Amino acid sequence: MMPVSTTTWHSLRLRRFGIVLACLAVCGCSQTKVYTAKNLPAQWHAKSIPNVTTFDMTKLSSATIPEDLIACEDVLEVTIAAGTQREDIQTMPSRVSESGEVDVLHVGRVPVAGLDLAEAEAAITRACIDREIYRTPHVTVVMKRPKVNRITVLGAVEKPGVVELRNGNSDLLQALVEAGNLTKEAGSMVEIHHPGFRPLNNGNPRIAEGTDAAGNQLTSYDTTAKTVSSRTLKVDLASLGSGAPTNYDLEDGAVVRVEKRDPPALQVIGLVRKPDRYEFPLGKNMRLTDAIALAGGTSNQLADKVFIIRRREGAEPMLVGTSIRKAKRDGNENMLLEPGDTVSIEQTPGTVFLDAIRTVGVNLGGALF
Repeated sequence: MMPVSTTTWHSLRLRRFGIVLACLAVCGCSQTKVYTAKNLPAQWHAKSIPNVTTFDMTKLSSATIPEDLIACEDVLEVTIAAGTQREDIQTMPSRVSESGEVDVLHVGRVPVAGLDLAEAEAAITRACIDREIYRTPHVTVVMKRPKVNRITVLGAVEKPGVVELRNGNSDLLQALVEAGNLTKEAGSMVEIHHPGFRPLNNGNPRIAEGTDAAGNQLTSYDTTAKTVSSRTLKVDLASLGSGAPTNYDLEDGAVVRVEKRDPPALQVIGLVRKPDRYEFPLGKNMRLTDAIALAGGTSNQLADKVFIIRRREGAEPMLVGTSIRKAKRDGNENMLLEPGDTVSIEQTPGTVFLDAIRTVGVNLGGALF
């Protein structure tokens, strides 16, 4: 075997050495201090990436009203038959007020919110008799139009758009379910925004005023127009249940936006088989040895020295030195990586020598290793 000249050895080393220095020069990093996994400042430690599929989403639900119960702002059709003649039958649509009452013609207001239709019929019948309006009325209550809230759901959900939720069952959990649940790109932050209600120029509107198509008089009452101002609530799904219980009810017109993660790529360079930029896996933690495996493993049996370059907005890059052997022996050395990190497997005298031996062997017409 021909000896490797000093000139050849230094040439190979200079050609492949200094990857990290070049990266830092591009980043504009002026510091030369190399940290270790043990003395790296706490604020530079990678944070564990939450997996949204493991969150307890039941914390987003609020107390609801069963579907068969009457809720505020539902429109009911109330029919009162006090005799056998046509003129003895009164049919009137009426909207349930925000106080939970329905205003029945000639009878007055009757609380019905939270009752089913049969219970509402019994309540109106009692009111007719107690107030001496009718002696033996036959009351029928029909749900004409349940109140629904229109919620806009945007961001990292399977079916972004407008969903309609039954009033009384309109919370954040129901909105996300109706939108097809979270996608794999979803982050942990959800923003609930309500743009507010515009004031009406005509004052407070009267509900169900006038007559219907059949000429029946509609019961009516004055309702106060909402003047809710714009407001925003941010929800961290990763910390659900850690603080005081929060009401996640959604009002008509609310906008829900689920954060969509688009993390910077992870770069693996140096003595690996497939040096490249790789998409950082969403919802999974990645450590040093995982990144090396992702790049096809090391391309040199003696490769061991590793530099990790970590970048944060508004700060100079941080340089952390470790080794593959340490990472395999010690979990703390097998550092947790974060999006945007660069992992560089460095040349050493041993790897340069091995590459030189291989080069000489190939030049002689056969691979020695």
